[in-house]
Amino acid sequence: IVSLDKIDDKYYNDIIGVDKQWAKWQHLNFIDTNANRDAEYLRNNKGLLVDTSLLSNSLAEKIINEIESIDDNFTGLLIQSDNYQALQLLQSKYNSKVNTIYIDPPYNTDAAPILYKNGYRDSSWLTLLNDRLDKAHPLLKNSGVLCATIDDYEHNEFAKIIKQKFGADNSLGTVTVRMNPSGRITLNGLAQSHEYAIFSGKSYQSRLFKMERSDEQNSRFNNTDATGTFELRNFRREGSSSDRAERPKRHFPIYVKENTFRVPTMRWDESTRSYVDIEQPSDTEQVVWPIDGTGRERVWRWGIDRIKKEHTEIFPKVNNKGVLNIYYKYRPNNEGITPPSVWIDKKYSATEYGTNHLKRLFGNQSIFDFPKSIHAVEDCIDIAGAREKNSLCLDFFAGSGTTGHAVINLNRKDDGKRKFILVEQGEYFRTITLPRVMKASFSSDWKSGLPKNDSYQSVVFKVMQLESYEDSLNNIHLLKKDAGLFDFMSPEVANDYLLKYMLEEESKDSLLNTDNFRKPFSYEMDIAADSAGATERKTINLVETFNYLVGLHVKSIESNVERGYVRIEGTLPTGERTLILWRDCDKIGYDKLNEYANRFDLYAKEQTFDVIYINGDHNLPTAFTVDGEDGEVMRSLKLRQIEPEFLSLMFAEEV
Repeated sequence: IVSLDKIDDKYYNDIIGVDKQWAKWQHLNFIDTNANRDAEYLRNNKGLLVDTSLLSNSLAEKIINEIESIDDNFTGLLIQSDNYQALQLLQSKYNSKVNTIYIDPPYNTDAAPILYKNGYRDSSWLTLLNDRLDKAHPLLKNSGVLCATIDDYEHNEFAKIIKQKFGADNSLGTVTVRMNPSGRITLNGLAQSHEYAIFSGKSYQSRLFKMERSDEQNSRFNNTDATGTFELRNFRREGSSSDRAERPKRHFPIYVKENTFRVPTMRWDESTRSYVDIEQPSDTEQVVWPIDGTGRERVWRWGIDRIKKEHTEIFPKVNNKGVLNIYYKYRPNNEGITPPSVWIDKKYSATEYGTNHLKRLFGNQSIFDFPKSIHAVEDCIDIAGAREKNSLCLDFFAGSGTTGHAVINLNRKDDGKRKFILVEQGEYFRTITLPRVMKASFSSDWKSGLPKNDSYQSVVFKVMQLESYEDSLNNIHLLKKDAGLFDFMSPEVANDYLLKYMLEEESKDSLLNTDNFRKPFSYEMDIAADSAGATERKTINLVETFNYLVGLHVKSIESNVERGYVRIEGTLPTGERTLILWRDCDKIGYDKLNEYANRFDLYAKEQTFDVIYINGDHNLPTAFTVDGEDGEVMRSLKLRQIEPEFLSLMFAEEV
């Protein structure tokens, strides 16, 4: 799904002619239903999003082929799948690449129970979270941060799992968020108005960023000088490390004369841990010590050297009680404030900025239960690593897509290039999750399902659907010679044999028949069409699947299925420069492949690639000669066949 501003306008007339694309724009309220269907309209609405799955294959190929460094420039990856399966697929490609993981797992409450077999609801819920955190942990950078939200019902158990997975030393704290100011009514006890956001780092390198100040906090900086705004604060230190015994070198007098001050000459005595031989004040000077109203000996905020260096930031003043104090100019820093452990701002209300926010996007109907406040998610991911403009955020319980929306909003604020990965298996993936991030990128303000401005973000979304476990079972074709084998077995033995042998050995070819890799662009599987068991024959994208299996960071794609090839350049996790060549072996056979060798840069004069993958049998030489500066030079190709590597990675046992 690509913003129009990333597509050459020579394709606009072709896009206009696609009725399905036009209908999708109308359905998502991107356009006026009476708008003229012409290229000029598209040129004036560059934020419109083109769904390449609705275009002809040739037009989609042309558009995708022109996207440079596609993995560097995508905005969002949205995966419709069971999240465990999706996390497994992401392992090679995104190992140690994610800055922030934000998850809001379904709460295991009586109000919204999760159905588990055999009634083991609590243990099943904990197992579900435990297994997914196992797969998510390797995806985080060493400096990465997890933020997981949960309510009281499972807080203790979930917090223990996180501590076990990430280590007690890497705990970054828990925030209490008031997401329901009026409180959720319970049958007994208190009306619950809060939930928790648990933050944990992957290593000692992990940290939380500071929060931006609220308008109320900024209003305190109500004084201005040539340097900027500031707030007056008492120069006497309070709180931690403020007693004389803790910092004795900061306990000394300051002499004040009218509006000026000075530090007297004195000598530090190490034996008494105090200043001695203190210069006496003049008759016109007043002496101010860092002693509070109770007579407790405190210290100044700065030492003598810094006071002398930054003396213009300090000045004496009589307070409204007639007491002479020393004040300093406290200036707002760019980083903000240390995040507090309690967030009570009204913007965290899940009703106003969650449910009602969705209504503004999609119309007034209620379409999703318990969506998070967009502001709560923005602040959580911001301090957990999304402050970095090129960061990557993962949410494998995506729900209505609030995390993707939050990333888009952050990019809109500072022109960032943040990316997100969302995983959701619910049926609402196509009706809520995906449309929400599309709407969020098109406009920053919606009302009754209609955009109120054209503040669009330039985006590239990749949408993937993974076949389910049930889909895999539907595609198993057991060999006929074994059909009567079960007649001689008890049901228990037959089931055990089926699971341990047939699934692992006999059925492997039917799950992934590499003979069909000769024509890789028409590989099909039976995919469930509804919950009643009906299936639909669909084409499977072997090209994209293999990219994820080998962990390829894609640089460019050159696709021409009509001529029988897809050529992909990228980099493996090992750093090896890689070319993957998929071909229809009926269209590009032995002789044709040799003719195409130079076109595909297989025998480039410069050693362009470290590894080359090719599907199907071939007779390409692994050694070749190029013209060097000092004569001919013999080079060799690191050729690999796709099929065995595909099988090996697809059916690799989990460690």
